[in-house]
Amino acid sequence: MKQKIREEIRKKREVMNREDVFSKSYTIQEKLKKTAEFRNAKNVLFYVSTKNEVETHRIIEELLSSGEKNVIVPITDKKNKILKLSVIKSFSELTPRTHGILEPENKFIRPIEPEKVDLVIVPGIAFDKSGNRIGSGQGYYDKLLNTMKNTKKVGLAFELQVIDDIPQEDHDVPVDMIITEKRIIKANENDKK
Repeated sequence: MKQKIREEIRKKREVMNREDVFSKSYTIQEKLKKTAEFRNAKNVLFYVSTKNEVETHRIIEELLSSGEKNVIVPITDKKNKILKLSVIKSFSELTPRTHGILEPENKFIRPIEPEKVDLVIVPGIAFDKSGNRIGSGQGYYDKLLNTMKNTKKVGLAFELQVIDDIPQEDHDVPVDMIITEKRIIKANENDKK
């Protein structure tokens, strides 16, 4: 079931043109910046967008130049199948690594513990209104989010990625909020399953 949803949504996202991706991503980023969760956070963990995900490069660069928040990005530890976290100071510290995703070069890794993160910007292929998500299927983010029980979790998604219902498994960790180009969905205000 999850794999079927994953394939359907991926196909829809892949046919979006770059202009659409950027303009909708800009709208989503502007909405994110206005949320109390974002304004009150000092340490923010961002995924570094790739392909047709909601774009995050612009907001990361903006925050790095303003210096108003600590920008944290994940590093894939394939051996242990977990994500490690690093503070970055400049976008130029990132280089394509696992699956071509930008991650800090070894000499720029500044480790930070997950419990120090105030806000996690979570990628996903699909979300439902209860905050359930489908990721790429490797479980890296679920493992990380399970260690961050008290951290606010926000999913960024195009409207086409929000579906009615996602089957949940025990290890799945829902997000608190989903921001699309059209709306902000507060998952805790919907009936959680």
